[in-house]
Amino acid sequence: MLYTIVDIETTGHGIQGNKITEIALFKFDGSQIIDEFTSLVNPQCPIPSFITGLTGIDTQLVRDAPTFEELSDTLLQFTKDCIFVAHAVNFDYGVVKAEFQALGIAFVRKKLCTVRLSRKLIPGLQSYSLGKLCAATGIPLKDRHRARGDAHATVLLFQMLIAKPDSASVISKFLHARSQEATLPPLLKREMVDCIPNTPGIYYFKNQKGEIIYVGKAIHLKKRVLGHLYDKSDKEVRMCREIAAIDFELSGSELLALLMESTAIKRHYPKYNQAQKRPQKPFALFAYEDRRGILHLAYNTLKNVPDPLFVLYNPTDCRTYLQQLCETFHLCPKYCHLLPHATSCRHHTLNSCEGICLDNESITDYNYKVNEAITSLREHQQDFVIQEKGRYAHEKAVIMVKQNKYCGYGFIDDTASINSVEDVEAYITIQKNTVETERILHSYLIKKAGKGTALVAFN
Repeated sequence: MLYTIVDIETTGHGIQGNKITEIALFKFDGSQIIDEFTSLVNPQCPIPSFITGLTGIDTQLVRDAPTFEELSDTLLQFTKDCIFVAHAVNFDYGVVKAEFQALGIAFVRKKLCTVRLSRKLIPGLQSYSLGKLCAATGIPLKDRHRARGDAHATVLLFQMLIAKPDSASVISKFLHARSQEATLPPLLKREMVDCIPNTPGIYYFKNQKGEIIYVGKAIHLKKRVLGHLYDKSDKEVRMCREIAAIDFELSGSELLALLMESTAIKRHYPKYNQAQKRPQKPFALFAYEDRRGILHLAYNTLKNVPDPLFVLYNPTDCRTYLQQLCETFHLCPKYCHLLPHATSCRHHTLNSCEGICLDNESITDYNYKVNEAITSLREHQQDFVIQEKGRYAHEKAVIMVKQNKYCGYGFIDDTASINSVEDVEAYITIQKNTVETERILHSYLIKKAGKGTALVAFN
């Protein structure tokens, strides 16, 4: 069995758009080096100063170096019929493959990761970075952050690893087509992925220090986690290189997973969660009277509404809510601003209008219905419990809302005796109400309206 042990230096622009500035390859037969190749590479773009500070490679140094295209035939031949080996192989292999793809060449090789092999065959170390591994095992590492120096140290490490008693079976397992070991993050143990169930909940990605770097929610936890691990986008690749552990919590339902995720993001402020760090822009429904005296319902950002009737958190929810008001109170989509530029609502999918837009209904009658809708909005503040599926077959989840504010959630065993609000509250874990949790609950209630949502009112 032949191996090509590879290390590259790059411009540092992530996987997509990252260009190689230096490449070193050693052909290894399992006992000794039988060939090697090293070259600077002209990336045909400027090299950032922070990369030069790390590697010593600057734009001037590679100006007369061959381009990747000029080296492509050599690299294809050198790696042919060999297993591609690298420290954190997904990075090196991914960049090399992307360079070939840019030339219209398919590059497919079996691959092995010396980080993952080291974790399996030399367990218990605090760090599996190349520098720390070499220091821990006595491997000489010269010319750190240069391709040949790092690649040669990886050869010595690989030579040590394959001499371990269980190496043959471990390598065979890693190379198995269905094992997916090579595609997992280098710091992550396979067992941590295997134990994740395919049920609703939230998951935590942690780095080597135990810090939470990402929180996510899913209806199918394991499927969603694997989606991150096999995603090749720049952000996902950067994040996955840091993942050393995964924790999870079951929720029983998507709604509770959303609420739990929001709370966890606000509590831990993870490095790779961006969406819920941004401030939410609230919207509001409002009413106004036009020149003819017809009452309109519309929406705008909350800061531009002097007398809000009802607060929501995105335009889609506003439109959905207005549609429900149209259906419930037989209002006109045109005068609820679902068809702002139409002369009538005859082409709208809703059949709620009774003719105000065609002068077949009196303004007095129409405004009476609008006022009924407004009254319903102003009286919307209420206390209730949402009942959802529990984490297990013998329990149910409850989410408590008071005055339309999220209070918390809990899980109640089916055998428990629940006869009052106080009985429910005993199971509730108090949570902070935020703009995000309000948005989640509003969206849920709007989508579930009229669909048999399990709401228990207690006011």
